[in-house]
Amino acid sequence: MTAAGEGSAADGSVEADPAEATDRAAARRRIWWPAALAAALALALGVPALVAGGTSASGSSSLSAPADDSPEAGFARDMSTHHQQAVDLSFIIRDRTSDEPTRTLAFDIINTQANQRGMMMGWLDQWGLTQHSPAKPMTWMAMGGHGHGADYQAHDGSLMPGMATNTQLAKLRSLNGRDAEVFYLQLMLEHHKGGVEMAQGYVDMARNEVEKRLAQSMVAGQTSEIGLITDMLKDRGAAPGVPAS
Repeated sequence: MTAAGEGSAADGSVEADPAEATDRAAARRRIWWPAALAAALALALGVPALVAGGTSASGSSSLSAPADDSPEAGFARDMSTHHQQAVDLSFIIRDRTSDEPTRTLAFDIINTQANQRGMMMGWLDQWGLTQHSPAKPMTWMAMGGHGHGADYQAHDGSLMPGMATNTQLAKLRSLNGRDAEVFYLQLMLEHHKGGVEMAQGYVDMARNEVEKRLAQSMVAGQTSEIGLITDMLKDRGAAPGVPAS
C-alpha cells in the first residue's frame, strides 16, 4: 500500500524512487549521528558531571577543582572559544543557502558544539574559575609537549588551530548559494581538524576523567564529520583546502 503523501499511479503523481529514498535516509543518518552521540554523552555524564567538583550520588566528592593554570581549565576555556566560532560559522551559512544537507550539517554543529560549550563553561563556573584568562591561548598544550598547538601564532582573529580569520568570516558573509556552501565546508573542515588536534591534546594529558570523556567524544564526532564534509566537497567538485585570501 502506498503511504499517504507519496502519490500513486492512480492519481497521476510519480511514486518515490525507493533507491533515492534509501540514499537520502542514509545521508541523513550520517549527518545526524554526532548530535545523537552528544545527547547520549550528556545523559551518560549525568548531573554530577555538569556540576564537576560537586558530590556524586554516593555522597563522595566526584571531582576536585583544578588550578587556574591547569590543562583542565585551559582546555575548557580554549575549546569554548573554538566551539563558539564553529557555531557562528554555522549560523552564517544557515542564512546563505537553501541546500538541505548543508543546513542540516550546520544545525548539527550548532546543536552539538553549543551544548558542549555550555558544559565546559559550567565546569569553569563550578570550579570557581573565570571564563577567560590573560594567558596566551594554547599555553596548556605545551604542558603535554604538543608543540604545534602551543606554538600557534594567532592572526587576524584566528586564535587557535583551524579557526577562520576575520577576513574569511567576512568573505563567507558575502557569498550565497553553492559558493557559500563550498567556502563554509572548506572552513569547517579546517576548523574540525584543529578541534580534533586540541581535543586529542587534552586527552593525552587529562587528569579529569569526565572532561577527558567529553574530549574523546569531540575527537570521535568531529573525525566522523571530517569524512562527511570531505564527501560533500567532493560532491560539489570542490577541493578541500581553503583558498588563499
